[in-house]
Amino acid sequence: MPSGAFTIVGLGELLWDVFQEGKQLGGAPANFAYMTNLLGDTGVVASRIGADELGDEAKQRLQHLGLQSDFVQTDAAHATGTVKVEVDPSGQPTFEIAQPVAWDYFAWTPEWQSLAAKADAVCFGTLAQRCGQSRETIRAFLRAVRPAATRSVAVSLRQNCYSAQTLSESVSLADIIKVNHDELPVVAKLLELPFIYDDTRAANWLREKFGAKLVCMTRGARGSLLVGEEETSEHPG
Repeated sequence: MPSGAFTIVGLGELLWDVFQEGKQLGGAPANFAYMTNLLGDTGVVASRIGADELGDEAKQRLQHLGLQSDFVQTDAAHATGTVKVEVDPSGQPTFEIAQPVAWDYFAWTPEWQSLAAKADAVCFGTLAQRCGQSRETIRAFLRAVRPAATRSVAVSLRQNCYSAQTLSESVSLADIIKVNHDELPVVAKLLELPFIYDDTRAANWLREKFGAKLVCMTRGARGSLLVGEEETSEHPG
């Protein structure tokens, strides 16, 4: 890694997305770490996999992608996470997320505490907080991160794997909130916000309400929207 590179941690689910044509390693925080690695910083995946064939394959895949696997815990009692993905003719996916799996049981370890202390930024998700043990470990990690570090939350509203309390607490802890266009009405309802049928105004309301510096909204085929404290940026995708 280049000198002066930032240490960026993707803290959350590491899983296999299983499609009809094959499987792909994924999970929003892990994807975040991978992309920051491509941009020249040090992307680190902090997650938990099973002591099984899919877990071994996940570690091999991380290494092939140039990502560290030192902070990926191994769980002897629970399987590596999987998600069955089906895509309809319009391109809209539906997800069947296995549970419980290894990433529901993060352990707060001295190794993770050390990683938190040196992180320049951490991306954590709402999905990995569906079970109490991982939720508490994620909160412990965030408490151990330096005040100057950036905290980014990836909102993932999947199946019944979220609650208003977890969502509210998570966005309150974040400097950057990432949400997709389809989730925004659900987020507004859960957080008791007035839903506004204008992406920029809605994102700005969410940012101001929870004191975030930036809201990033993905909009499918319509690209993305970034709303900050002083400026807004759109990309057509």
